Amino acid sequence: MRKIVSLALAITIAVLGFTNPTSPSVQSAQAVATGRALPSWAKSASIYEVNIRSYTTAGTFKAFQKHLPRLKKLGVKVLWLMPIHPISQARKNGSLGSPYAVADYKAVNPDMGTNSDFQALIKAAHAAGFKVVLDWVANHTGWDNVWMSPHPEWYTRNNAGVIQPPNQDWLDVADLNYSNADMRAAMIDAMKYWVTTFNVDGFRCDYANGVPTSFWEEATTQLDAIKPMFMLAESENVADELNSAFNGNYAWSLLSRMNSVANTSDPDASYLTNSLDVLNYNYTNGSFPMTFITNHDQNSWNGTEYERLPGFVKRFSALYFTVPGMPLIYSGQEVGFNRRLQFFDKDAISWPKSSAMTAFYTKLVSLKTKNPALWNGSAGGEFIQYDGSNPKVLTYTRQKGSSKVVVAINLSSSKAKTTIDTGSAFKGSYFDYNSGSKVKVSKNTMTISVPAASFVIYSTTKAN
Repeated sequence: MRKIVSLALAITIAVLGFTNPTSPSVQSAQAVATGRALPSWAKSASIYEVNIRSYTTAGTFKAFQKHLPRLKKLGVKVLWLMPIHPISQARKNGSLGSPYAVADYKAVNPDMGTNSDFQALIKAAHAAGFKVVLDWVANHTGWDNVWMSPHPEWYTRNNAGVIQPPNQDWLDVADLNYSNADMRAAMIDAMKYWVTTFNVDGFRCDYANGVPTSFWEEATTQLDAIKPMFMLAESENVADELNSAFNGNYAWSLLSRMNSVANTSDPDASYLTNSLDVLNYNYTNGSFPMTFITNHDQNSWNGTEYERLPGFVKRFSALYFTVPGMPLIYSGQEVGFNRRLQFFDKDAISWPKSSAMTAFYTKLVSLKTKNPALWNGSAGGEFIQYDGSNPKVLTYTRQKGSSKVVVAINLSSSKAKTTIDTGSAFKGSYFDYNSGSKVKVSKNTMTISVPAASFVIYSTTKAN
């Protein structure tokens, strides 16, 4: 039977500020807030986060460029480059400082290469079919940013006129003052520079909710006038950001739930169903979350996916690639890299000659790309969870027209079987993701056998 929204989910929705999508008032709001247009190339895309500084021993654009053929085989479409700007030396953390302490918004970090090197990387990426998104740090700058001396009024100051950090945990950066129109104009001008000069395709916006939504709306309007942008907010539960400023944001709460479940004794499907249902309630206007099990913050500060998700890395990878959202792969994840990278010091990823995880993620990316039911935002399909006969198996479906995907994830360490009632809509032929063989569903119910600590996926289009 189809899952009914539980009381717990209703409470979650109320706490997070969500509203009933069936009420007339919400329907009217959705009609007005149709959401930000998604570039056509992003509809089926997966995103890959590039840590240039740690990607190679050299840590340069040229060194990373050599990996483009490998990433093309992986199948990812969007390359998100962590900040490439010069790093402030004043009050820096560690030997190299934080890449999020920007010294100059219109320059590249000389340790990574030159403008020409960066231009060559962008051209090579575009020629290979990638789109390139820059990490943009708009909430704060480093203490020796080129704006600091001539424009102290562009920064947040106390009553004594002393420039302030955003908070007491980020003492290496200075907070920007968004009540200053000149600063806002300069920030937009800097963003436009990377589009007009280097032809970047969008921005991942760091700590987006630390900046007024009105700024992001103004910025994206001007950027879109140059060419359609892909805009990703590092935030969650900031509803107005998804009206016209951003295409998507972060599925932080889903990651938190997966971390919790992976460290819970004997979990069942109910531990995840509410978190997954929220994805439908929070993204109703064509926007979507970016889903992930690791990124630069998680890896460096909270542990690798193997530390946080013991025994669940593959199962939860299958989950985050098939629920609503754009899936992210972080540098090294595709080869099973299992070490925390130093954030403020030189620390390079070690790349093995081969890894079983590469084939694993390549196949998930292919599944995502080839099945419109799994595409992003309104380009993707309806997401429905089921109360199956076995509470240890999480089951759901996605459907977009003739494209259909059925997912069953076994949360137990023993083989399991579950029966779900999907109705007549899911009768037909499927490819078994694991074996590649054909599966015929001729009844309204389907019984799925799932190996221990594993998953089963049926899809109408076969993954490579």
